[in-house]
Amino acid sequence: MDRLLEVNDLHVSFNTYSGEVQAVRGVNLHLNEGETLAIVGESGSGKSVTTKALMGLLPKPHGFIKHGSIKFDNNDISKMKDKDLQKIRGKDIAMIFQDPMTSLNPTLKVGTQIMEGLLKHQKLSKAEAHKKAIELMDLVQIPNPEARMKQYPHQFSGGMRQRVVIAMALACNPRVLIADEPTTALDVTIQAQILDLMKDIQEKVNTSIIFITHDLGVVANIADRVAVMYAGKIVETGTVDEVFYNPKHPYTWGLLGSMPTLESDEEELFAIPGTPPDLIAPPKGDAFAARNRFALEIDFVEEPPMFKVSDTHYAATWLLHEDAPKVEPPASVKKRIDSMDHSEEATRS
Repeated sequence: MDRLLEVNDLHVSFNTYSGEVQAVRGVNLHLNEGETLAIVGESGSGKSVTTKALMGLLPKPHGFIKHGSIKFDNNDISKMKDKDLQKIRGKDIAMIFQDPMTSLNPTLKVGTQIMEGLLKHQKLSKAEAHKKAIELMDLVQIPNPEARMKQYPHQFSGGMRQRVVIAMALACNPRVLIADEPTTALDVTIQAQILDLMKDIQEKVNTSIIFITHDLGVVANIADRVAVMYAGKIVETGTVDEVFYNPKHPYTWGLLGSMPTLESDEEELFAIPGTPPDLIAPPKGDAFAARNRFALEIDFVEEPPMFKVSDTHYAATWLLHEDAPKVEPPASVKKRIDSMDHSEEATRS
């Protein structure tokens, strides 16, 4: 598969009254044509900041790219001026935000908002843009699109508003669609509908998706590959099967262990102890060491490199060093992996 987007050694910082917050610290990732990459991790791990950097949406002057490159179609968009980024934003790379109400203007009709990108980037006439907007609303399964074009955002339910936002993002046939926790503000039933919708749309328009979430259950249903982020770094990356059924980083173990399953009979969920580190003064060594009950002495001294597990699977943990003691995932994690295996078997049968 061809690489559509490639991020190399990306560092993003924010200047604050307390000092420089090193929000993203050396991220490397890529996106292939037609695939879905999920970026997962706790709040504050750097997921949204990374994707905002891809879109050139960092709040200036406080937020800035300190180092690294973001190559899209072999052009480094991290070095582009804002007027050049505006030609890419919405047209080639589009974004769906977490809360649809913050993405929609309450004073404008929904149809007008969908048509805006078509008029600006596609140079369509108003009649053509109106027809295309109706087609987009139909694509995202909004019933009676011609009538709903004339309505305002407050006249839509939360799930329908998110469908409008997806239609807006798809208006210019973007090659990359970034979805920043697009189902978090919705109830579970509507979440499932939106996820099914996104998979269906991807098959129809062949766009590549970066899906940001803290919910590993969502990842299993939508992604091809997964990048696990912690304290501004990617600590494990691989295919969905590799990360779910053969996780190697203790942080990934913690995320999987804290994920509820239908077959879980425990009264309490497992929780990762402690809190993420202060990124004004990142800790020496492995940033996860203080919360990791499997931490080795070297974890507090030296940052681990990315160890190769397979051609597609890498993890940054000293436990993968040839001299490290052999440590297995906790029983709670193994239990969840087994339950996911059984769920897949039931689905197949």
